Amino acid sequence: MLRIYADVLDWVESVTPLIRQISQHNPNLADQLDRASIAVALNLGEGMYGRGRRRIAAYGIAAQEMGESVMALDVAERRRYIEPLAPALRELSRKVLGTLVRLAFPRRS
Repeated sequence: MLRIYADVLDWVESVTPLIRQISQHNPNLADQLDRASIAVALNLGEGMYGRGRRRIAAYGIAAQEMGESVMALDVAERRRYIEPLAPALRELSRKVLGTLVRLAFPRRS
């Protein structure tokens, strides 16, 4: 089990109330964020149990979905659908995204 697994679940839990707030202003954006945030977790899970290229591909999709989620939160914040993200949630988002990118694009020695 990857250490980031628990962080991803904490992140999903933290954005859930924000999705509800966003849906009051823009249901389409809320739906997009909801689907992307779920895809982060599911693709992480798929990658953890995949092998070879399938593992890397799943981590890549998780990283893309996380990037989309972060952008959706930034847009919602700029449109004033939600308050600015708490520093702890912003940091957790950065940590999750960074880890997923490293998993998706491992350095070759």
